[in-house]
Amino acid sequence: MASGNARGSGGRGALLPMLMSYAASGGSLIVSSAAQLLTFAILARFLGVHEFSLFVAITAISNIAVHMCGLGAMECLVRRVARDRAIYPAMLGHNIILTAASGLVLVLVGAALLPFFFTLAPDPATNVAVITLMLVTNIVLVRVIVLAEQIFLAHSDFPAANTVVVGFAVARTLAAGLACLAFGVSSLATWAVWQFACHVLVAIVCWRALRALGRPEYRLVREELPLGLYFSVPFILRAVRQNADLLVLSLTATPEIVASYSVARRMLESSYLSVEALNRLVYPGSARATIEGLQHAMPRVRKVLVAATLISIAAAIAVFVLAPILPFLFGKDYVSLVSFVRILCWVVIPLAIWSVAMEALGASGHQPTRAAVMGLGSVFGAALAAIATWYAPPAGTFVSFYVIEIAMVVAAWSALLRIVRRDRERAQEQELEAGMAHGR
Repeated sequence: MASGNARGSGGRGALLPMLMSYAASGGSLIVSSAAQLLTFAILARFLGVHEFSLFVAITAISNIAVHMCGLGAMECLVRRVARDRAIYPAMLGHNIILTAASGLVLVLVGAALLPFFFTLAPDPATNVAVITLMLVTNIVLVRVIVLAEQIFLAHSDFPAANTVVVGFAVARTLAAGLACLAFGVSSLATWAVWQFACHVLVAIVCWRALRALGRPEYRLVREELPLGLYFSVPFILRAVRQNADLLVLSLTATPEIVASYSVARRMLESSYLSVEALNRLVYPGSARATIEGLQHAMPRVRKVLVAATLISIAAAIAVFVLAPILPFLFGKDYVSLVSFVRILCWVVIPLAIWSVAMEALGASGHQPTRAAVMGLGSVFGAALAAIATWYAPPAGTFVSFYVIEIAMVVAAWSALLRIVRRDRERAQEQELEAGMAHGR
């Protein structure tokens, strides 16, 4: 699993550095998750139910849009630069152009449409300005900061990438604490200004740290445009799927159930970070290991699968045990919170298993197959979650969650093994042809 080993065999001498890198990567994501949870709790208490619900709604929309921003160019940067660092200036310029162009379109569309659905300030002009500020913050600035992290990962500078993750999360927590606790901010319009200022400062620090890696070469890497789209579309559809159940549940269940379920979902996402830490650590090495074909990386992929499964089981057990602490953080009104968290916590195991297959397909450049599996899974998953939630909330919601993730395990690994089998057959044919030619 060592990132520098092209074939994935690795020696014992590489084990300790890998474990230390994973500990740092996982620790950074866990600290980041804890900071985000604290930020979530502070804002929930000080903004109030109405203002906080608006914040969650606009943030959810931004979470979908942020996957559109950049059109998947970040993955192309990590994959290409991990293989050949000489291409970094071109890939950086490629990312800047696509992020700026798509970000501008997304912000303009959102600023034109969202004021008809959300009122953050009584004055119409102020309302548009606040919504626009939130969109710039949660789409463009978030994408810029995440891009900085991905650039460090592409260069295998994991300490710097971890610093970006932790620093960003801590900065947001400090901003929320300072705004709400010290200055008494209690309106979303005022918090939008604080949030924007925080993100700008973090973005400036990140990009100053990147200057030593080289200047961008402003051009589009045209062959990566379709691959970037293939990579981003599944995440967009997945974001839609992740919000379908919550949207329908808000129409069919009490506010307490909706609130408890949304927090339980956030806890599930937090528990998955331990697996994400592993995936982000091995992705650059997997990109190098698959240069000559995905079949050459299968020993590495199997090791990652075992590690991801064990990590996800440990994460699920930890969340199950610690669930009773949550009401002390969010308040006694969340009466269903503990039971919901304990029901959902085990979903992280199938989620981890199928994510390993998807990461392997992505690292090897099989973006169309990856997009097809994740895209179709998200479309059918969104429909199933919506129907099940509509007819049997919230039990149907939980059942649909497990059905979807288990189905994704079957689909993802079937697709991966099919490509491996095809690559092996092709390699054997080429060896046979080479042998016959040599015999002549």
